Amino acid sequence: MTAPDLDPDLLKAFLAVADHQSFTRAAAILNRTQSAVSVQIRRLEERLDVRLFHRMRSGVALSAAGRELLVYARRLLDLNAEAVDALRARKREAVVRLGVMDDYGTIVIPPLLARFAKSHPEIRVEIETGLTATMPARLGEAYDLVIAMHPEGHGGGELLRREQAVWAAAASYSAAAPRDTLPVARYPPGCLFRQWATEALDAAGRPWRLAFVSRSLAAVEAIAAQGLAITVVKAGTLPPRLRVLSARDGLPPLPAADIRLHRARKLSRPAAQLADHLQRTISELNAI
Repeated sequence: MTAPDLDPDLLKAFLAVADHQSFTRAAAILNRTQSAVSVQIRRLEERLDVRLFHRMRSGVALSAAGRELLVYARRLLDLNAEAVDALRARKREAVVRLGVMDDYGTIVIPPLLARFAKSHPEIRVEIETGLTATMPARLGEAYDLVIAMHPEGHGGGELLRREQAVWAAAASYSAAAPRDTLPVARYPPGCLFRQWATEALDAAGRPWRLAFVSRSLAAVEAIAAQGLAITVVKAGTLPPRLRVLSARDGLPPLPAADIRLHRARKLSRPAAQLADHLQRTISELNAI
């Protein structure tokens, strides 16, 4: 047997009568006729198959079943109001979708977003980290804003910062002999640093082997920190467990990269506010 539904309108009428102990006063509060309120109470009693009120000359009084329903009715209507308020608040909340490189997404961007959230609590930022080579092409579809890495002097968008690519390894790493094969930890194809590392080592005639591949910055860093491979990172986001390698370690120089902000063509006001905040705050960082 299906349980009867408790219509919120019927519960409101029930609470009004219970609170004022009168159909007449409840009708005035609800802006309805007394007969209409009576019909609602009778309908509720029929659905529950219980008597909710005792009718008296001076008014009405709750029955035992009515007193029990009173608690549930208040909870149900409070929960209903809470759900409506939450959904209305979500509708008012603005969402901005941001794509960014893994290292910036875990090191540089979080404190900047925390500052932004203090002055714009109504704006929710959804952030996705990963390889940014293809992210600008998905602006307006998957992202409102993208912070991407490009070769120096290329890439369009707004230049935020210039980063030097550097070789990095564990603090205990000692330079290998020029003829030794270097183990290298890299990111998947499509990563600019992967391309630069390959080109630089091949051009220098330095033997190397692919020791580890991962999309995860933390995983690549962990392999390098254990002394299992060398890798390439931005000087500005050098992990504390690693040290920079140079020509003294027998490694060729690497190019610099531009960090650029890309905005969707049709940008909402909240997205524009976040873009301006990131443009200003990242540009203020000391370039390496």
